[in-house]
Amino acid sequence: MRKALALFFLILYSSFLYACSTFLLKKDGQLVFGRNYDWVTGNGAVMINARGVKKTSFTPVGEKAITWISKCGSITFNQFGKEFPHGGMNEKGLVVELMWLTETTYPRADQRAAMNELQWIQYQLDNCTTVSEVIATDSAIRISRDNAAPLHYLVADANGNAATIEFINGKMKVHSGKDLSNPVLTNTVYEEAERQVSLHGSSNGYSDNSVERFATACRMVQDFQTTTTNKPIVDYAFSILDNVAQGSYTKWRIVYDITNKQVHFVTQDAQQRKSISFKNVDFTCNNSTLYYPLQRQQKGDIATYFAPLSFQQNKELIEQSARESKKNIDIPEASISQAAAYFKTIQCDHK
Repeated sequence: MRKALALFFLILYSSFLYACSTFLLKKDGQLVFGRNYDWVTGNGAVMINARGVKKTSFTPVGEKAITWISKCGSITFNQFGKEFPHGGMNEKGLVVELMWLTETTYPRADQRAAMNELQWIQYQLDNCTTVSEVIATDSAIRISRDNAAPLHYLVADANGNAATIEFINGKMKVHSGKDLSNPVLTNTVYEEAERQVSLHGSSNGYSDNSVERFATACRMVQDFQTTTTNKPIVDYAFSILDNVAQGSYTKWRIVYDITNKQVHFVTQDAQQRKSISFKNVDFTCNNSTLYYPLQRQQKGDIATYFAPLSFQQNKELIEQSARESKKNIDIPEASISQAAAYFKTIQCDHK
């Protein structure tokens, strides 16, 4: 069962033909993180992840698992089921988002506990409050190589710190602080993207789509920090996302307002902006996961529209995403069932 779930995500991401873009905006004490998700289907859900939940990593056979109790509640965007997010923000203001990176090589098996590349995101949101804490988890956990999709991550926290986290030649490679000239990440190794922009400028018209998006986002982030504008920071973040969008393949535009603990998003299927404030969410564990389908047409604050997620609804979420992705991927029915079944293994810790 564990091995099949890892294969499920490999099949998904090995056909990931389209791009994603992320960035952090900082100005006058305000922090906002932007993210475009590009794929062939926009099916998905916003998940409320409670604190005080006991979980055990879904680990390939023969590798060491780890059990933890979530310390922080979080809001995540999930396409293929609960506990395997594409990204999100926790109640302390930590944001973790993924992007495809072909050059990724995860560490070889060692004494550390292992988990897959999507659950790694949920683990960080459950347990960490700062970028430095995320980086420090590398001493205790690792992403399993077993049929894993090659990803890298942009991480930011409420203190204004940011880091790119990549796995190159089997080791974690981090850029943060002075080593992170631009808090931007697309689908190119960070050092290479920076090298290209340093050599050719941010308005060069690159033939490489990923570097072009990186350069555009860098330019707009720098412009916001150095010029005067009356545009609110959240609106400006959405304008960056519009400028690096990939036409009909950009399914989700997400802006995390770290300072005010709010999440704003627009989807291709529902163009009116929706928002959720952390102050309106109860992250207490009661053995009921709340979710919000991304296809719904409400606008504004959606906190009251969340509903309990059942096992069957979680399974149907995965099944629909698989069906709508079928021209690019073919996910076995057994893998879908196994991914859905993991939902039953998490429970409140009542100690």
